[in-house]
Amino acid sequence: MASKVLFIRNDPAEPGTTLGEAFAENGFDVDTFAVVPRDQLENPAIEVDFPDLTRYDVVVTMGGRWGVYDDALRATWVGAQMAALREAADAGVGLLGVCFGGQLLAQTFGGSVGQTDAPEVGWYDISTDDPQLIPPGPWFQWHFDRWTTPPGAVEIARNGNAPQAFVLGRTLGLQFHPELEPALLEVWMSEDEQGAAAAAVGLTHDDLRSRTKELADDSAARMRALVRGYLSRVLRAAPQS
Repeated sequence: MASKVLFIRNDPAEPGTTLGEAFAENGFDVDTFAVVPRDQLENPAIEVDFPDLTRYDVVVTMGGRWGVYDDALRATWVGAQMAALREAADAGVGLLGVCFGGQLLAQTFGGSVGQTDAPEVGWYDISTDDPQLIPPGPWFQWHFDRWTTPPGAVEIARNGNAPQAFVLGRTLGLQFHPELEPALLEVWMSEDEQGAAAAAVGLTHDDLRSRTKELADDSAARMRALVRGYLSRVLRAAPQS
């Protein structure tokens, strides 16, 4: 029987397509679950009934445009997802979080998340303690918050602005976006009104577009290496207690 992975699409602009393809290449059946529909983006504090995450071998929680610490979201679907993720971890399910999803995992397991005075939009080098899991090289970022690493977790990557990855049992939290490719960037930029996010770090959409085109093939190869490393090293670890 094939292993199963569930992608939680917190935001409709974050499909996780390339990550899903990488899991499929490693023998996984891929399911998806959408959280906030596009017509609720302005009022995202909705009630959501999550599926039973313990039926999966891996759950990947993806990015989103909100803060995981928002009180209205924690009172609704963010809180419900945190409870479901804790239950999944207790059952030995592997968890992978990307950007908002990584922050959500940090918050779920006792770390804190808040706004940063050093937002990151674009391609950033990171320092990795485990290049077989988190390959070196520039990774794409689009975030205005940062986490503190949860108790008992090991920070395995960082830069001068924020922690970039942690491992806790079978959980891997990522601050960056390994799934970013040119078509997805165009979606995000189409929702970045007047280039405000890029301008916050002194860039333009054309800067992001040209750098992404330059790095796309290399980034895709490193993303696949990251997934293989996660499956061979983190997923096989003892579950967190």
